[in-house]
Amino acid sequence: MSEERRVVLIGGHGKVALLAAPKLVARGFAVDSLIRNPDHSAEITATGANPVVLDIENADVDQLANAFAGASAIVFSAGAGGGNKERTRAVDFDAAVRSIEAAKQAGVARFVMVSYSRALVDVDQLDPENSFYTYAKAKHDADAVLRESDLNYTILGPGALTLDPASKQIQLADEQGNVGGQAPAPENGKVSRENVAEVITHVVDTEAAVRATVNFYDGSTPIAEAIS
Repeated sequence: MSEERRVVLIGGHGKVALLAAPKLVARGFAVDSLIRNPDHSAEITATGANPVVLDIENADVDQLANAFAGASAIVFSAGAGGGNKERTRAVDFDAAVRSIEAAKQAGVARFVMVSYSRALVDVDQLDPENSFYTYAKAKHDADAVLRESDLNYTILGPGALTLDPASKQIQLADEQGNVGGQAPAPENGKVSRENVAEVITHVVDTEAAVRATVNFYDGSTPIAEAIS
């Protein structure tokens, strides 16, 4: 398989990345999934992807750039999972910024960031003492660095994640995560992880939404129609 069709998934053992890998493979991509724990290699291989053991929390820009060399796209789908403030900042901001720098260094222009629907505004509306604030701030700041770069980025902002199967249909939201000027009701502000994986696959495969932020929830518009 040619190197032009290779995707590097950062956070390869995450639920979204595990769902995205086989979809990307089915579209003809070779997929390298970056994982911290070598014990997860078999799970990665089962998706059709190639496991690459590299701890992004501790890897420097050169190590990341080496892993990215020759790829056609980078997908950042890693996350510390909340809880520990230091680790949240280390993964969701510091490692994200090093990954952006590494993509530039490796000459990989296409960078897809998995963020969340209210990343642009939560940081201004949450109390810094709120347990969610550290994550909101890390995602907000990493997205800002990516927007300021010259990469062909797409920032994906899904709503609250569920384990439902993919409907392959979504509802777009505005930059604040609102629909029709209003925050969606909790039951309407959700999106299945598999739909997120479908959206990742779509924007990587079709080069849709370059230098754009796409906030979305589960909805009734086919993904390819919603994101052109």
